[in-house]
Amino acid sequence: MKMGNTSAVTEFILVGFSRYPELQLLLFMLCLIMYVIILLGNSLLIVIIILDSRLHTPMYFFLGNLSFLDICYTSSFIPPMLIIFKSGRKSISFMGCALQMALSLGLGSTECVLLAVMAYDRYVAICNPLSYPIIMHRVLYVHMAAWSWIIGCLNSLVHTVMIMILPFCGNNVIDHFTCETLALLKLICSDISMNVFIMTVASTILLVIPLLLIFISYVFILSSILRINSAEGKKKAFSTCSAHLTVVILFYGSALFMYMKPKSKDTKASDEIIALSYGVVTPMLNPIIYSLRNKEVKEAVKKVLSRHLHLWKI
Repeated sequence: MKMGNTSAVTEFILVGFSRYPELQLLLFMLCLIMYVIILLGNSLLIVIIILDSRLHTPMYFFLGNLSFLDICYTSSFIPPMLIIFKSGRKSISFMGCALQMALSLGLGSTECVLLAVMAYDRYVAICNPLSYPIIMHRVLYVHMAAWSWIIGCLNSLVHTVMIMILPFCGNNVIDHFTCETLALLKLICSDISMNVFIMTVASTILLVIPLLLIFISYVFILSSILRINSAEGKKKAFSTCSAHLTVVILFYGSALFMYMKPKSKDTKASDEIIALSYGVVTPMLNPIIYSLRNKEVKEAVKKVLSRHLHLWKI
């Protein structure tokens, strides 16, 4: 495999959505509003989890990690994208592009594993409620969250290094609004069969296997819920899982379509729309979904707000 010649490219030009100049202002406003909602919603959720001792449980520890991950993930590409929409300057440096790809890929991979870990937590809580405090002890759930981040970072490091060491041969126009992995692969002018193979393996490990584990977990969860005698018990058990299941469907649905679809289905417009879906819409909806579907979170929000209003009046 030919190496080097990356010096021929010092910056990349991002031309995503440039085919629709009349939508630039609309996209700028929509993305800005959604980014503000992402920052406020996820930050509020993290603060509530920290301040309310009743939420110091494995479930909310993982949820806090998910909210922090969503803030970092969207911050890796939305601010540069907004600058492109507003200023019209579409260039990004070579190292800036590598960093953006590494961050977005690493954080996206981490979320895949973290959602599977959260499904396991719900499985233990509902299927083995008496053993839950013993099984999901602090050391275990902290290690599970840590390994989610480690696996995501390692996957990102491998892909980023393997892509950025290849020759681009002067081709620096990325037909996307971010330095997305698949878009960058199209610019390389040497054999990328190894990259494609590793990406296929990584997609299987980080998308298909976690999704399969989530599916199996929910089969057992549903079976246990149906065996609960009281309607109130069934409702409570289902409410603790419905938010997570909704997030899983939104995230994995768009990610699988993006990275596992046949090449013949590859269209530029659909890629960009799907990328916006799992890159912006899903992180924006996560705190809303978990707040609306979770009684404990709503009560914690009311408690914290009432406490601060009382202090403000004093």
